[in-house]
Amino acid sequence: MSAPEPFKSLQGQLLLDSGLLSGSFFHRSVVLICQHDPAGAFGLVLNRTTDNRLGEMLIEDLPESLADILVQIGGPVQPTALSYLHSDSFLPDANVMANISLGHSLETLIEISESLLPTNKLRVFTGYSGWGAGQLEDEMLRKAWICHAADLNRVFAEEPDDMWREILREKGGLFQLLAQSPDDLSSN
Repeated sequence: MSAPEPFKSLQGQLLLDSGLLSGSFFHRSVVLICQHDPAGAFGLVLNRTTDNRLGEMLIEDLPESLADILVQIGGPVQPTALSYLHSDSFLPDANVMANISLGHSLETLIEISESLLPTNKLRVFTGYSGWGAGQLEDEMLRKAWICHAADLNRVFAEEPDDMWREILREKGGLFQLLAQSPDDLSSN
């Protein structure tokens, strides 16, 4: 009997639907894993945009720069939970990956928005993607997800809707075929 493999955190990685998640919330999704340890994982879907602005969703009096931000759907868990990713060219206390931090506090989000510089980037999400202990590892073993390195430009892409296909095309080979497949394989 072999020893179990040591835990490998996927924090700071992108997970892409491998084609096995058809019919689920995660069909053709790209998820940034923000936190991952033996107790579980927390991620945000990067390619589920909405037409809703933050100012329309909150009763708080928000600065105009924040009120106009489009909100994305981070996942199916706690759809009213607020999360955000912010970045700067130098963010020494980044908690997701180099120069990218995750936050949940509205007060901190307002503070960040009041000092936004051209080098700052901000994405706001409702809901999140969560996995219990061992759940994500099990999904990885079943090959439900394709792992891809995250980078600042991808996380804050201006047009994230086609991100799943774009990354698969970049990966080439069989991934390129998956990117070209129709949404509903039964219609093929």
